[in-house]
This record gives sequence, C-alpha cells and structure tokens, in this order.
Amino acid sequence: MADPGFARLVSLACHDLRTPLATVVGFAKTLSRTGALGEREARFVALIEAAGGQIADLLDRLALAARIEGGRYEPDLVEADTLELAASADGRIGAAGRGATVRTDAAALRRSLEALALAALVHGGASAVAWRVEERELALAPVSAGARAVVTGEAPHDLGALLARRVIEALGGSLAVDGETLRVTLPRSAPA
Repeated sequence: MADPGFARLVSLACHDLRTPLATVVGFAKTLSRTGALGEREARFVALIEAAGGQIADLLDRLALAARIEGGRYEPDLVEADTLELAASADGRIGAAGRGATVRTDAAALRRSLEALALAALVHGGASAVAWRVEERELALAPVSAGARAVVTGEAPHDLGALLARRVIEALGGSLAVDGETLRVTLPRSAPA
C-alpha cells in the first residue's frame, strides 16, 4: 500500500527544488547571453544549462510518480492516435502499424512509451527497437532477456521504465512481456 504522506513529501520536495534550479539555470542563461565568455567557458555554461534541463525533467517525472502513488493524479485527457503516441524522434525507435483514437493523457503516455523503448535499448543491448501498433495493442521488440525485468518495472534500474508502468496502469492500460516482445494494451478511454 502506498504511503500518501511520503508521496506528498516527494511532491513538496520536487516543488521546492525548482526554485534553486531556476536560479542556477537562469544565471547560466544570463552568462551565455552576455557574449563575453570564452569558448571553453561557453561550453561549461552550456553543460550547466543542459544539466539543468535534465534535472527539471527528472523532477517532473518524480512529481508525476508521487501524484500517482498519492492518488492525486488527474490525467489531462485528450484524443490521440496510438501510432502517433508510439512514434519517437529518436532514430533508434521505430513505430509502424495501424493506430486507433484513444482518450488519454497523451503527453504522459507518449513519454512512457518512449521510456520503455529506451529501457529496452539501454538494458538489452539492441541497436534499434520498434513498436508494432494494432489499434490499442502495442508490441515492442526486441526486448532481450537482460532487459525484460527492467522494461516491465520489476527490476528498479530505470526510472523511466518504472514510471512508465505506473502511468500506463493509472491510465487503465496494462503491460506484459511475451518472449522478446513487450505488449502494452490501452483502453479506449483512460479513467478520469
């Protein structure tokens, strides 16, 4: 059973961490805009800005996990096509098939599907993976033996995959591994 007090604590921590993060990123952007930095210093400031963006993304993910665990997740439901949700700008992740319109939290679900594919890549050693979409049934392959427990969230080695499972289930979907394929089933409409 989830501890709502702990979930609230994590949400508050994510919120409170945004202020110092905004200060760091803000000063890095200010320094970058001055044009007075040398090439080396400009690279360092760019690294600070990029790291700030990564930290902000991690805080967003952690805050979402806390809302789900605390029973306070209110998905922003919109109509979206499942094939479009599976598509990724990452060239190592393919998507093909026939989509269907579902009512879901498109942003959270898109990020979750990409996180699952990335986990299969990182933990499975594949150079590419692909989603096969048949309306509300999505199949990701290959998912190697080494990546299976990570992709399903059973092994806590990938924050994106852990959160992906929680998001998909909170939206009324399910996921399971069948051989070297991860199967995700989505409902026509996520619970409101």
